[in-house]
Formats: sequence, structure tokens, C-alpha cells
Amino acid sequence: MHPKKVAIVVDWLNEYAGAERVLEQLVLCYPDADIFAVIEFLPDNLRGFIQNKKVTTTFIQNLPKAKTHYRNYLPLMPLAIEQLDLSQYDLIISSSHAVAKGVLTGPDQVHVSYVHSPMRYAWDLQHQYLRESNLVSGFKSWIVKWLLHKLRIWDLRTANGVDVFIANSSFIAKRIKKVYGREARVIYPPVDTNSFAFQEKKDDFFLTASRLVPYKRVDLIVEAFSKIPDQKLVVIGDGPDMSKVRAKAGPNVEILGYQSHAVLRDYMQRAKGFVFAAEEDFGISPVEAQACGTPVIAFAKGGALETVIPEERGDPATGLFFHEQTADAIVDAITRFNLLSQKISPFACRENALRFSPDRFRNEIISTVNKALD
Repeated sequence: MHPKKVAIVVDWLNEYAGAERVLEQLVLCYPDADIFAVIEFLPDNLRGFIQNKKVTTTFIQNLPKAKTHYRNYLPLMPLAIEQLDLSQYDLIISSSHAVAKGVLTGPDQVHVSYVHSPMRYAWDLQHQYLRESNLVSGFKSWIVKWLLHKLRIWDLRTANGVDVFIANSSFIAKRIKKVYGREARVIYPPVDTNSFAFQEKKDDFFLTASRLVPYKRVDLIVEAFSKIPDQKLVVIGDGPDMSKVRAKAGPNVEILGYQSHAVLRDYMQRAKGFVFAAEEDFGISPVEAQACGTPVIAFAKGGALETVIPEERGDPATGLFFHEQTADAIVDAITRFNLLSQKISPFACRENALRFSPDRFRNEIISTVNKALD
């Protein structure tokens, strides 16, 4: 069943990352859909994933420095997203981690919202966000707190305009229930399992790869490996925490900075284990590692609990967990991993990763949308 007119609404478009992979698959599901966003500054060489479609944007697109400082306009985004006229569409699909789900829709329209997370910085992670932004006290802090308060009121009100919520993990479904009081169907995001090809033979090093930002806790992973100098760690990624990461690195830690997809894939295929210390809503990297046949050592919170199978679960294991975000907990996990690694099959890792393929994502989205239209 295909509705007559479909609109796909996203928060912003300026790169190709996790949310954009979801958009890419949504466009494949609904190739005639029109795309809307708060801002769109995609470089020409990246526009292929949206089939080079024109994107309708809001007034924020034309504000000063919107290309580089669009996040500064967050207080204006609820107003901006409400100005998008979607009245001619039968079906609206929003892909939202900020304001996209707040578009205005009527009683004869079906609005399905794929939620990566309710706005983390406005809800349960507000205090962490304020600490990391050095906004715990002072006049500026109170302005930000007041704006976040207003944002929460708006975010809760706009949940009423969504007919069907889809969460990208059970972890996020719980957040949706807590914040909006609504049930959500879980459809895991698409992971390009074909691009991360399987390799059985492994080299003698561990890998971590991500943006070097505080919540990824790459500094903890590096600190842990500095305590076990006989274990080699390779770090791929760049970001504001680079100096902190370099300062903690011993001679057994190799920091490569930002690398191309081809280089990342090569290291993922050859690593004997992928180390992941973040609390993520879903977390694509651990699935990409498993697609390569590489086991994962992960922090036992968030999406990793749904993507990594530990030995104690009784299934063929694809990794193991540590339960505290501390260097000592990671050291202990690496020690346990070295004892267990022969029991973890690269083939089991690959098989587990295939649960998150793009084909599966598209089938589940179309099935859910058709049910909503019925």
C-alpha cells in the first residue's frame, strides 16, 4: 500500500552519519517522497544518498552562520519546524532526535515518527549537558535552563501530533514511554553490513573508533590500556577530546586520528576486539565491528545490551560487557576477554550483525507504516 503523497522530515542535513543512513533507507522505501529539514548544507558529493532531491528548509537556513552554528538557533527551531506546510501530504514520516517530530499535521494525515531519542539535553541528560558545557551556575546558565524548560513543554505537547512512534532501540522505547507516556515499536536502524565485510583471521591488537567527544569515554579506554602495556590499542577518530586522549596514551596506544572509511574497515576487520565505552541510544560501531567478525567489549548500558551477545546469555557469544565506566573495569574486561576469546566465533559475530541489515529495516518500516495507514 502506497499513500498518494509522502513527506519525510528530518532535523538538519549537513553530513552523512547515523540519522542520515535512516533517511537514505526511508527515501528508498518512498522514492517519490519530498524531504523537509530545518537546514540543509549537504556538499554536492554527498547528495547521492537522498537521490539528489531538493530539500525544503526553514527560515533558519538564511540566518547568519547557519551553516556552521545552526545549533545556536535551537531556541528558534520549534517555531521554524511548525512553519513547514505539510497540509497536502497523506503520510508524514519524521526522523527525529531534536524537533522534526514537532511538524503540524491534521486529523486526516498519518504521522509516523522514527525517534533516535527524545532531546537528550532537554530531558534526562540535561544536567550532564550543563556540566559539560560549563553552564551549572551563573546568569547564562539560568537562561539556558529556562530555554530547556520551555523546550520540554513544547516537546511533550508535540508528541500528541504523532500517530505511531518507532524507537531505534528498546532503550529509547523506554525513554519515549517515560517522556511522552507512549508505546513505541522498536525498529533497529540500518547498518551497512555489506560494506563491513567478514574476515576470520585477526591480528594482535584492539580497536576503538569514534568521535573524540566526552560521552564516548575514549580517554577511559586509553587510560585502561596504559595500565596493560602488553596489550596494543589502536584509536581512530578526532574531536575536542584529542589532547586528553593523547595525554593518557602509553607507547602501546597508537592514535591515528580521523581515517577514511576504507582504513577504518581494514582495522575493524583485523582487530581481535573492538572496545566501546559509551552509553549510546543504539551504537552503530559495535554492529559494524561484528559484521567484520570482530567481537565487542562494551559498557553494559544503552543500545549495546541489544546488539552484543555475552557468553552468559547462552547464545553463541559475540563479546562481553563491563559494568562501570572506569579504567579498572575496562582492564578487567580485557583480561576476561583474552581468556574467553577462543570461545567467541567470528562467524557468530557476523551472523548477529546481519540482524541489523538495511533490507530488514526497510521491510519493517513499510510494514509498520502500512499498518498505520490501515
